[in-house]
Amino acid sequence: MDLKSLIRRRLSHESLPHKLLSQSQLSPSQSKRFGSDAMTITKILLASVVALPILFVFSVIIRISPSDRTLGFADARVLEHRAQLNSTRLGLDSAGAFSHSTEKSNEKLLGGLLTSGFDEAACASRYQSFLYRKISAYKPSPYLVSRLRNYEDLHKRCGPATQAYKSALEKIHSGHKLGSMDCKYVVWISYSGLGNRMLALASTFLYTLLTNRVLLVDRGNDMEDLFCEPFPEKSWLLPTNFPLIDQFNSFDQKSPHCYGSMLKNNVVDTSTESVPSYLYLHLVHDYGDHDKLFFCDDDQSLLAKVPWLIVKTDNYFVPSIFLIPSFEEELSKLFPEKGTVFHHLGRYLFHPTNHVWGLITRYYKTYLSKADESLGLQIRVFDTRPGPLKHVMDQILACTLNQKLLPEVDMQDSFVMPIENPKLKAVLVTSLNSGYSENLRNMYWEYPAMTGEVVGVYQPSHEEYQQSEKQMHNRRAWAEMYLLSLTDGLVTSSWSTFGYVAQGLGGLKPWILVKPENDTTPDPPCRPAMSMEPCFHAPPFYDCKTKRGIDTGALVPHVRHCEDMSWGLKVVDGYDEL
Repeated sequence: MDLKSLIRRRLSHESLPHKLLSQSQLSPSQSKRFGSDAMTITKILLASVVALPILFVFSVIIRISPSDRTLGFADARVLEHRAQLNSTRLGLDSAGAFSHSTEKSNEKLLGGLLTSGFDEAACASRYQSFLYRKISAYKPSPYLVSRLRNYEDLHKRCGPATQAYKSALEKIHSGHKLGSMDCKYVVWISYSGLGNRMLALASTFLYTLLTNRVLLVDRGNDMEDLFCEPFPEKSWLLPTNFPLIDQFNSFDQKSPHCYGSMLKNNVVDTSTESVPSYLYLHLVHDYGDHDKLFFCDDDQSLLAKVPWLIVKTDNYFVPSIFLIPSFEEELSKLFPEKGTVFHHLGRYLFHPTNHVWGLITRYYKTYLSKADESLGLQIRVFDTRPGPLKHVMDQILACTLNQKLLPEVDMQDSFVMPIENPKLKAVLVTSLNSGYSENLRNMYWEYPAMTGEVVGVYQPSHEEYQQSEKQMHNRRAWAEMYLLSLTDGLVTSSWSTFGYVAQGLGGLKPWILVKPENDTTPDPPCRPAMSMEPCFHAPPFYDCKTKRGIDTGALVPHVRHCEDMSWGLKVVDGYDEL
């Protein structure tokens, strides 16, 4: 019933006694006057009822201070981002609506990391990811954004099917560099498991940016199936007719064009004027001392002359890039917050294809979207025995309960008064084994949480062993890494590149489960990460100037040894100025 109907009904009841004096009993003049008075009263009442709420609202607005109104607008804006409310429901004026639209567009493009203009239907994840992820606390530097736009222009000019690319291919057939070249290239060979590949590719892209080259990506078995194109107009995928593509699987430390091997055999040195048209860089975990000279300035001067660099690696070698003096100034401008390299480059490069995005969004909406808080639990056990292993389960509980990541349960099974609106906590478990999540799920089903929270435990898959060669396995692995990155907090396993990817994409500093020894639960069971950066598992320990061994984890404040691997290196947020 609307306001006018309510007034009419109330007035009809109030005039009931007067109906005893019907208009037929009154004189025409009385009837006319009475009708006129009644209409006047009705209008006055109607105007009063309409005006009073307006005056009340106006008085409330007058009483609210400007700072309160600003805070309310900010809260509403966050609410809109979380629940995707229509802007009209926020009561924005035209200026506020414009500001809100600009901010939302900036969030959609991840603070400028991404560029507009892509076909949204072809890769839904590129422009939808901000709807599922909290706004990052780490903003890309304006200089990084500018360099990414410049790189995209370079890629358009030099990418596959361009005249520059065709001219560069001719240099490979010649055997030696001939004349000047407008475009130089880094070709990344798809190698190892998915987590390793993503870390290695991000590292290679950073090197590409620093050396003003063009990145071309070997398709491998599934790169097209897992990732959208990150660059506009020209593909990042290496054409299938690339002349060296059939040799990729056989490239190793002994290959004739392997840079380390050529140095070792004195085929080239840093003073060489005539350089080959291409070199193979073996940066895999088993690389030798001569291969590691890649991380020396003098060698970079030689490599800068080579048109084509073919890279095979399974490492996140960014920390050692930070130790090359000629790159220091540029890296400082690209990443003022040094511990954000993979966070920014990973979100720029890696967009799930529509099939993988469907796996992610359906699972998120079904199990995670309604939670007040979520915790990711990434469990990787480097043990061939079937799980769950008791000492690992004890370690998981010790870490999550001691650090208040999960609530304690009442093992006495005493009655706990139900809370009217309990907090819902979702725990997302990723593991090759289902036993760990089942134990957690049973614990929170059989015993009440001491806090009154309701804890749901979910695990998307449990494939028992890694199957990197299978398409669906890698789709699920990519989806689970992404889902972990959407959680509010994260616990990861030592040495696991799976966890590194998740923490980097999510901008999360996880609690890292200490690698167990001798089937015993470590004490402490976990430790906090220094930064969200991945660990470089096989760094060189060599001083290029003195040409002798050195602890490369003690040279600068922003490159330290990893929490989970004592000999590894990672970039942290050092406060020195380069």
